[in-house]
Amino acid sequence: MKHLPHLVAVLLVMATVVLLSFGALVTTYEAAMAVPDWPATYGHNMFLFPLAEWLGGPWDLFLEHGHRLLGAAVGLITLALAAAVWRWSPAATVRWLAVAAVVLVLIQGGLGGARVLLDDTTVAKVHACTGPLFFAVAVALAALTRQSGSVMLPRVAAGLAAAVPIAAYAQLVAGAQLRHLDPATPPRIFHLLVGTHVLGAIVVALIVAAVAVMTRGTTNLRARRWALVLTAAVVGQLLLGGGTWVAKYGVPSAVLPDGWRLSAPIVARSGWGAATVTTHAVLGMLILGGGVALGIAAAGPAGSA
Repeated sequence: MKHLPHLVAVLLVMATVVLLSFGALVTTYEAAMAVPDWPATYGHNMFLFPLAEWLGGPWDLFLEHGHRLLGAAVGLITLALAAAVWRWSPAATVRWLAVAAVVLVLIQGGLGGARVLLDDTTVAKVHACTGPLFFAVAVALAALTRQSGSVMLPRVAAGLAAAVPIAAYAQLVAGAQLRHLDPATPPRIFHLLVGTHVLGAIVVALIVAAVAVMTRGTTNLRARRWALVLTAAVVGQLLLGGGTWVAKYGVPSAVLPDGWRLSAPIVARSGWGAATVTTHAVLGMLILGGGVALGIAAAGPAGSA
């Protein structure tokens, strides 16, 4: 049974990825208010809402109600993980991280309800920031409950590896502000947010590239593999970032010759637009999770349970 905490933690990570993907789709399709009440769904107990009305109803309803059900499932798995950790894991760090996961999932659920009841964009922004934070804790629990025999990276490399999740989370926070932007936001604030997001992307890319170079030839295979995976993910994320801009705002007039300019942006809620925008949001969260795993791997035995 000593492996049970790790198995439950992996299940939690997988379930959270699906939950975050649904959440990203809810934002992309502006479906947060598809169900106007909470915790009920159109007056029904959330868990007893007719299956035919959910699966056969409007797309927005499918997304929002599915997001709620997944949130409840993640909450239950988190409670199970906390129980397993406190029963079979002696590491104090792991135990208190499990407590933090329970607190965060309760906060996240409350924020989701407040988002609906208040119909408030500010609450949506906070909700979009706490979700990735919970995911980072879940990944940390999955990594720390796995026995590791890797050696610690040199101090500079380990420090840069630890900086990856910090930079990635800051980038997600900046992205959340753009995802939930109020139409009345002044242009100067919009330009500031875009500039911050672009600068954050550059910082994340440089840190990941530096770690990838520093881990070449190291005996810490786990850290080296995570650095390579993150390098590929960051390249893909940069491309998706450009695609997201085109989907939402069109091609800047100075980028292409007159004959090549798009007359209007791709509608972000179209099939290709929604896929691009949503994948960009989800991949950002996966980069955060990979950064957490990299930081723990880089710490060697000190980062294992």
